Amino acid sequence: MALDISIEHSVDIAEVTHLINRVYADAEKGLWQPGTDRTNVAEVAAVVQAGELAVARLDGAVVGVVRVQRLPGGEGEFGMLVASPEQRGVGIGRELVAFAEGWARAAGLRVMQLELLVPRGWTHPVKEFLREWYTRLGYREVRRDPFELAYPALQPQLATDCDFVVYHKPL
Repeated sequence: MALDISIEHSVDIAEVTHLINRVYADAEKGLWQPGTDRTNVAEVAAVVQAGELAVARLDGAVVGVVRVQRLPGGEGEFGMLVASPEQRGVGIGRELVAFAEGWARAAGLRVMQLELLVPRGWTHPVKEFLREWYTRLGYREVRRDPFELAYPALQPQLATDCDFVVYHKPL
């Protein structure tokens, strides 16, 4: 697999937005009210303009993305991690996480963070899979924050009560 991953400043925003929303529609099924999208063209365009979107291409086609950023506390963070469902299981997600960690190390950051939205009071199979996967990659839960405290305006769009589980990994 000749996967090429790089921070991109010029990418088809609509294509990337569609990929993110398509993957999250499955990964977060039951967490959001029907018809709620994970992101929109304006948000993705802002991430691209900020130089925070890494794009994975296979034979020139976009097959995954991840957002990387420096947090105010000095940690690196990745989010919006998606791999094309048609390419699932071939290591794109793992390569995108490795890229994000390398980006953070190159920026002199010593900790990588990620947040996982999880339902409160029940287990979501995709979120459980991701928890186990991130743990195998060396990430450890450091705290759990109620979603409604971080994003009160988005709370009505949830279909169930949720928390953000925050994970850290030393780099």
